[in-house]
Amino acid sequence: MSSDNEFVGLYRHQIDDKGRLAVPSKMRAQLAGAFHVAEWLDTCLAILPDGEWDRITARIAALPMTDPRTRALERRLFGNAVRLELDRQGRILLPQHLREFAGLDGEVVVVGLQNRVEIWSKGRWDAQSAVLDDESAFAELVSGIGI
Repeated sequence: MSSDNEFVGLYRHQIDDKGRLAVPSKMRAQLAGAFHVAEWLDTCLAILPDGEWDRITARIAALPMTDPRTRALERRLFGNAVRLELDRQGRILLPQHLREFAGLDGEVVVVGLQNRVEIWSKGRWDAQSAVLDDESAFAELVSGIGI
């Protein structure tokens, strides 16, 4: 069963000279209103709709603040995140610090991954997705989830 809040698909787009990215039209309705963009795993960015952001925030708030890993996670995730909205053309303006973190310049890859959208530099995406080109490695990943 598909959900209205499920992100899927891979799209290739360009970051313009001002740092704007056109969000794929099939994802725009799910991102109506505000959402967060944050540094993410594997040196990409994540677009997190409010519900997902709230879920992650609640889980981090439940962690012990006395743990230095919790404090580091909070600083990294929340300190560098931004709250954005789509403009009238369905674009977002990615701040310079986030573009630098993810190496975004020119062609980017936008990937829908169920509860979030990831934004990758083309080079990093090509390296990251190379494992999917190896059929035996992909079969091993699939078998690991019991399919």
